[in-house]
Amino acid sequence: MTTSGTLTASLEDYLEAIFHITAEKQAARPKDIAKRLKVSNPSVTGALRSLAEKKLINYAPYDVITLTDEGKKIAKDVVRRHEVLRNFFVKVLAVEYHQADEVACKMEHAIPKVILERLIRFVDFVEKCPRAGTKWIRGFAYYCDHETTQENCEKCISLALEEVRQRRQKGGSKTMNLAKLKDLKPGQKAKVVKVKARGETNKRIVEMGITPGTVVEIERVAPLGDPIDIKVKGYHLSLRKYEAEEIEIEKL
Repeated sequence: MTTSGTLTASLEDYLEAIFHITAEKQAARPKDIAKRLKVSNPSVTGALRSLAEKKLINYAPYDVITLTDEGKKIAKDVVRRHEVLRNFFVKVLAVEYHQADEVACKMEHAIPKVILERLIRFVDFVEKCPRAGTKWIRGFAYYCDHETTQENCEKCISLALEEVRQRRQKGGSKTMNLAKLKDLKPGQKAKVVKVKARGETNKRIVEMGITPGTVVEIERVAPLGDPIDIKVKGYHLSLRKYEAEEIEIEKL
């Protein structure tokens, strides 16, 4: 099963590899693909011919390889499925990164879109819910790696109650740490509180999936602060600085 309905898992792997290589080098060569996928040169040639016939890549013998618009669209979808699965394994199941990446590579070809979207929402829930969060995930990792006893559970409950008491003493719920999306640094995450933009700018931001309650992660900021590359719901997107200025967020 594949997203396009006509591509095999193997051909999707080739598109994904070409996507990553061209992102690094602007274009891919057969030897780059063979090295990345650990396959023989004849295997690469056969796959490239098949992808070219389907008009998913621009390919000619002894020339560089690039993705067509349709090929790029499918490749981005494969990359997104891979990253969502890997993030779920790492962030929620506390699986070691390299193992999670390897398993995600095998599962990315079969996961239905409805399940993928539910995984994204679950990861968002874990990161935002006050009853979950990083402490909850660390607790699950400890549970998997150590023997869990009633004594450990009692200690955990005791610590949780103490946390609640301390919050009460500080005046109840914490004050929201509000800021503008443009002020975040690479690697930082935040929850969208409000989109203040109007007109076409507001429409573009909303169409990108940036709505109140959504978790966004800053991936890269250009040297002059424009554009800003972010990740939203598993998608990699770019915002102009003036657009990020109009998005109010709460740091996580």
